[in-house]
Amino acid sequence: MIYALLRRALFLLDAEKAHTLGLSGLSFVHACGLSGLLAGTRVEDPVTVMGIDFPNRVGLAAGMDKNGAYVDALAALGFGHVEVGTVTPRPQPGNSRPRLFRLPKAQAIINRMGFNNRGVDALADNLRNSDFARGAGKTGGVVVGVNIGKNADTPLEKAAEDYLFCLERVYAFANYVTVNISSPNTLNLRELQKEAALDDLLRQIKAAQARLADQHGRYVPLALKIAPDMEDADITGIADAVRRHRMDAVIATNTTVTRSGVENLSHGDEAGGLSGAPVFRLSTTALGKLAYALQNETPIIGVGGILKGEDARAKMAAGASLVQLFTGFVYRGAKLIHEAAAAVQTAKRPVS
Repeated sequence: MIYALLRRALFLLDAEKAHTLGLSGLSFVHACGLSGLLAGTRVEDPVTVMGIDFPNRVGLAAGMDKNGAYVDALAALGFGHVEVGTVTPRPQPGNSRPRLFRLPKAQAIINRMGFNNRGVDALADNLRNSDFARGAGKTGGVVVGVNIGKNADTPLEKAAEDYLFCLERVYAFANYVTVNISSPNTLNLRELQKEAALDDLLRQIKAAQARLADQHGRYVPLALKIAPDMEDADITGIADAVRRHRMDAVIATNTTVTRSGVENLSHGDEAGGLSGAPVFRLSTTALGKLAYALQNETPIIGVGGILKGEDARAKMAAGASLVQLFTGFVYRGAKLIHEAAAAVQTAKRPVS
C-alpha cells in the first residue's frame, strides 16, 4: 500500500527524475532504519550458484544503481543479490535526454540511457565505503555483482581493454562480475556477441580473471549478459563459447529492440531497449534455448519481464538458477521481491 502511493506520486514526474528521487528517498529511509516500512522479512532460501552462497534466488538487475551508491539500501529490501552498473572506465553522460520512458498500460519501460555513470573508480569507492564491504551486516549477507561495459567512444576493436580495465578496478569489491555485451544503447556493442569477437574478449577476460585470482587470493566468478534478439544459431554459438572459455554464468537476457505489444502505445516507438512484461516471452524462450544448449553445464540467471511470482517460477522452469528483477520492481516495489522469492522456493531447480 505504501509503495502504491509512492509510485503514484513518482509517476507524476519525468521518469529519470523519479528514478533519482526514488533512490535518494530509499537511501534516506534506510539511513533512518525504516526499510521495514517498504519491505517485509527477506525470504530465506539459501542456494549456491557460481560457487557463491546466495540467501535467496531473487536479485536486482543492473541499471537501477549504476554507480554502486545504494547497495545497502537496496539489499535491505530483501534481495538475495544486487547487481550494480553498468560501469565504464571513464565517466560518461550517456545519451541525450529524454532517454527513459514508462509505458504503464504494458507494464513496460523503454530506455536509451547509454551507460551513463561516474566511472569505475567512483563505483569502486562507493562499494569500498559500503556496509557490504565493511562487513557491518546491514546488507544481511547479500551478494553484490558488478556489471561492466565499454565507453561509447572506445572503438570496438579496443573494447576488451575497457572490460579488462573495469575488471581490475572492481575485482576486490565484487562477489561476481558481469560482462555486458548486449545493451542496445551503445553503438555496435552487440557485435561483440559474434563468434570471433566474443572468443577474443572471453579469452582475454578469463586470463585476467586467473591472474587477479592469484593476486587477490580469491576467485571472483564471471557472468556474460546476452540479448534476447538472437537467432537459434547465435544462441548455440554463445553457449559453445561460454563452455569453451569456462564462463561461470550467463545472464539471459537484456532488453529487446523489438516492439511487439507496444506498437500503438504512447512512447512505444521510442528508440532504445524495451523491458517489462512485453519482453517476458521472448526472454524466457531465449533462456530455454540457451539452457538446452548448455545442458546444465553453466548456470543461467533469468531476467526479463518478471511482474509476478509465476513469471519467476517460469524462468526457473526454463532453466534458470537465479532470477533478477528491474521493471517489475519499478511497477510493484519490494512486494514483488518477496512474491518471486516465495514462488521459486518450490520451483524445479536445475543443477547449479
